[in-house]
Amino acid sequence: MKIITGDNVKILAGKDRGKTGKVIQTFPEMGKVVVDKLNMTTKHLKGRGDQKGKKIEYPAPMNASNVAIVGKDGTGRVGYETVTKDDKTMKNRVLRKAGKSETI
Repeated sequence: MKIITGDNVKILAGKDRGKTGKVIQTFPEMGKVVVDKLNMTTKHLKGRGDQKGKKIEYPAPMNASNVAIVGKDGTGRVGYETVTKDDKTMKNRVLRKAGKSETI
C-alpha cells in the first residue's frame, strides 16, 4: 500500500465521494485507511451502572482503493523514483499524473 499517514487524499467512492481529507491511520495488512472526519459511523454504547447510554461517532476505515492522493495539480497514482546523491541511493515518492511527476 502506497498511502501513508499524513497524506491528503480524495474519496473516489462511497457516501463521501469527492471530499478530501487527511489520512490519520493506515492498516497495510488489511489494505484500509482512516480519513479524518470522513466515512463517519455511529456506535451505540449501552448504559452501565450510573452511566447513561450514548452514541459515539468515529471515522471508520475504508478500502485504500477508494482513495487517491491529492497533489498540487490534482489527484494521481503514487510511484517511486530513485535518486543518487553523494553516492547514496534514495527512493522518493512521486505523484504520477498524465506524464508529469511531482514529488510528494
